[in-house]
Amino acid sequence: MILTICFLLLLAYIFDVTSAKTRIPSVILLIALGMGVRQAAIFFHIPIPDLEAILPQLGTVGLILIVLEGALELELNESKLPLIGKSALLAIIPMLALSFLLAYAFHYFGGVSFKIGLANAIPFAIISSAIAIPSAQNSGKRNKEFITYESSLSDIFGVIFFNFISLNDNVGAKSFSDFIVELFFILIITFIATLGLAFLLSKIKHHVKFLPIILIVISIYSLSKIYHLPALIFIMLFGLFLGNLKLLKKNKYVHLLKPEILYKEVHKFKELTSEIAFLVRALFFLLFGYLIQTSEIFNLTTVVWASAITFGIFFFRLISLKWLKLSIEPLFYIAPRGLITILLFLTLPAAQKLDLSNKSLIVQVIVMSALIMMVGLRVSPEEKLEVEITKESTDENPIE
Repeated sequence: MILTICFLLLLAYIFDVTSAKTRIPSVILLIALGMGVRQAAIFFHIPIPDLEAILPQLGTVGLILIVLEGALELELNESKLPLIGKSALLAIIPMLALSFLLAYAFHYFGGVSFKIGLANAIPFAIISSAIAIPSAQNSGKRNKEFITYESSLSDIFGVIFFNFISLNDNVGAKSFSDFIVELFFILIITFIATLGLAFLLSKIKHHVKFLPIILIVISIYSLSKIYHLPALIFIMLFGLFLGNLKLLKKNKYVHLLKPEILYKEVHKFKELTSEIAFLVRALFFLLFGYLIQTSEIFNLTTVVWASAITFGIFFFRLISLKWLKLSIEPLFYIAPRGLITILLFLTLPAAQKLDLSNKSLIVQVIVMSALIMMVGLRVSPEEKLEVEITKESTDENPIE
């Protein structure tokens, strides 16, 4: 078993390294590999325990690490404000448009309340940062930065929106006031925890120092989720703080953290976070692929719905890109669904689950959106990517 897991993870690493050349998203290969392992286990009569219960926990840890990894890579300064603003709008507008349209479709055809339809629709409207960020590695520095902001913000806004709809029996003035209170509490927790964790990072002398920090981050996220706080905001702000310490070097309180030591530690922390994020992401999609039944991919009763949802994803994205005056290629193609979609689907309360919104539909939308991204990135002209790289040094206005 250990030998098999090591072999599969080495294959996952090869998929990740070669994706720059092949432009095939590693997630497609990982899911296919997981399905292949399942078929091999059945063929050779190899007993494997039920692993389905592990998937949500693995997905949660993966989401935390991927958002943290992305936030640590982002630079904040005044020149980035247009990029952040446009990436936030591109994260929100298509998500809301697709969520409400699909919610009405679920309401009309599924015979459920609009609120339940909306809770089932939101997971399909969120970009998966777990797939989008690695896939944007070779799309130019500014496109990569834009996708990192957009997909991370899509995860954050999407999870907040999903929790707000699914956890409130009635959406009204009280639910909005409760949400504002929750947002206030998570910002206080973020401020205290960020300073505390940064202090620990600069003070711990033991040779094992980064893993306890990551475990504390995951613990804070889990505790925040118990009280229905928008915990991904903490992850994003913590990563942005550590990744942009140089902007705060003039602050007298930041000097108490010994920034000259902290800079070096943050660099090592980034590397460890990236490696653990890769490991968890690979395990998640391998396990997800293993748990997929072949019949779920080729389920003809959901393929029409999956095609319509995928069309809606890219239709609203195209309209938003044109409205925001952003470059169509390659941004248009990088709108995959994946880890966050699966995670929200698994955490949806049983009373709110729809027959229309099932595992087959989830799998088909993920595969379709990933295939469109793969084909789109392959047909995007190399010259365009090279021009973007050249422009980085001369044009400070991002992706206009």
